Amino acid sequence: METVALENKVENINTHRSNGKPKIAYFSMEIGINENIPTYSGGLGILAGDTLKSCADLNVPIVGVTLLSEKGYFYQEIDLDGNQIELPYNFNLDDFLKLLPCKTNVKIEDREITIRIWFYPVQGASGYIVPVFFLDTNVEGNSPYDREITKYLYGGDNRYRLAQEIVLGIGGVRAIDSLGYRNIDKYHMNEGHAALGTLELYDQFKDVEKVRNQCVFTTHTPVAAGHDQFDLSLAKSMIGDLLPNSLLHEFTFEHKLNMTRLALFFSHYVNGVAKKHGEVSRKMFPGYDIDSITNGVHTPTWVSEPFQRVFDKNLPGWRSDPYILRGAFGIDKAEIWAAHMEAKKKLIDFVNNRYNVGMNYDHFTIGFARRQTAYKRPELLISDPEKLMTIGEKAGPIQIIYGGKAHPKDGSGKEAIKKIFSTMKTIQGNVKIAYIHNYDIAMGKLITAGVDVWLNTPRRPKEASGTSGMKAAHNGVPQVSTLDGWWIEGRVENITGWAIGTRKSNERDSDDQNDRNDLYNKLETWIIPKFYNDRDNWIRTMRSCIAINASFFNTNRMIEQYVLNAYFM
Repeated sequence: METVALENKVENINTHRSNGKPKIAYFSMEIGINENIPTYSGGLGILAGDTLKSCADLNVPIVGVTLLSEKGYFYQEIDLDGNQIELPYNFNLDDFLKLLPCKTNVKIEDREITIRIWFYPVQGASGYIVPVFFLDTNVEGNSPYDREITKYLYGGDNRYRLAQEIVLGIGGVRAIDSLGYRNIDKYHMNEGHAALGTLELYDQFKDVEKVRNQCVFTTHTPVAAGHDQFDLSLAKSMIGDLLPNSLLHEFTFEHKLNMTRLALFFSHYVNGVAKKHGEVSRKMFPGYDIDSITNGVHTPTWVSEPFQRVFDKNLPGWRSDPYILRGAFGIDKAEIWAAHMEAKKKLIDFVNNRYNVGMNYDHFTIGFARRQTAYKRPELLISDPEKLMTIGEKAGPIQIIYGGKAHPKDGSGKEAIKKIFSTMKTIQGNVKIAYIHNYDIAMGKLITAGVDVWLNTPRRPKEASGTSGMKAAHNGVPQVSTLDGWWIEGRVENITGWAIGTRKSNERDSDDQNDRNDLYNKLETWIIPKFYNDRDNWIRTMRSCIAINASFFNTNRMIEQYVLNAYFM
């Protein structure tokens, strides 16, 4: 980004904060707004970025607040045995972000810590600017420990993590103030990491209801272990007087400060990120009114160039109004297939050139790329190599493209990557496997557009929503998935994709053996034969993915629901 252009967009902040419209401040520990700014780890951050892009497209008066994460999540290398190696990212902040002159501060363990603020402009379809502010404690005068707080996304121990959440929540509210946004109507917490901001608001207002009227909370985690909590003694020592003793019983559990309960207590509107996830969240936190707004993806970001040209020709206006994609039913099937093959060839060329796999343009290609962790069951597809090779012989050749990072402390996720690499070495015949290193936004665009089927195998009911299959659908790629998250809403059997399990399977927990058998059966009996032997109907399925799923599961529709249900209700 040129310096002059960035300077001009900095000036636009003044108009944004003084135009008299209601304002929303959107807080997220990670925001994946640009593939060259590695301040995200996966789905949560990319969703945050897509959210702010749609706000810019729709002229929603919002500002984004996040941590700088100067060294990113981590850069992933994988050795020949599948061992993940984590390295820090190195990118030049000044190439993408503008350091602003204003600063703010927070107190941690009685130390005053200075926070500086970097700016990134998200420009919408009509030129409207949504500012994103990155908080940075790497400031001269702070202690060496405090300068590291915003260095690594999700790094360190509980003390480090709580320090990050103090900076994001308390520091974020103060940063918004210091930037001149003094009439914020809603503070939206994207997950519980920013929940401490409610304590700063309570300190200002001295009134629980006033805080609640301004706070919105989106929970993304249907697994109890995924909700941040800190020993109360640690929390008191680090947060100090902002932690009100009179209210501690409302958001502590088993002598721990629970960030989700804190956000729930101080929010007037709470939502899960799919209808099923809303149900699961209400069971996890009885007594709270928890709605649901199903996630989406930012349509112009995730539609590949070949399909952009097809949509521009046949469905003008789709970029600003993704509902227009409903008209994809009328696009000539030859155009759909030609666009898909262009995207597929780009992916296969990349994989062959980078990993020397020898994949074929015409062979059935399955994609599986996301955070590697046990509940997502990345090895389910290859758990019976002999059966998979038999399917490849009978139904037609199979190619599998994997990608994704395991959290540095997630041993089971790392073992899953090693299992995939082990299988890559032993599987033979009509099944070829590649694993793309350092999965990121750029790789996500390449894979979701270029495979023939998108695979998702979460163990029910642990998938809150999932958005990778939505990205695939925007490129006419059908999904095969367990019935969890958004797929319960988006799947029309054999029309937009296929379910793993029976129609009622979403009502009970997953069984690995049953799911594996059903996946293999679907591949052998329905999916692969349709791809190789009934191309005309296959392309009809591709069109249905675009017309039915892409037209609805996008962040423009999602933001409209937030505006109506949460922001300006």
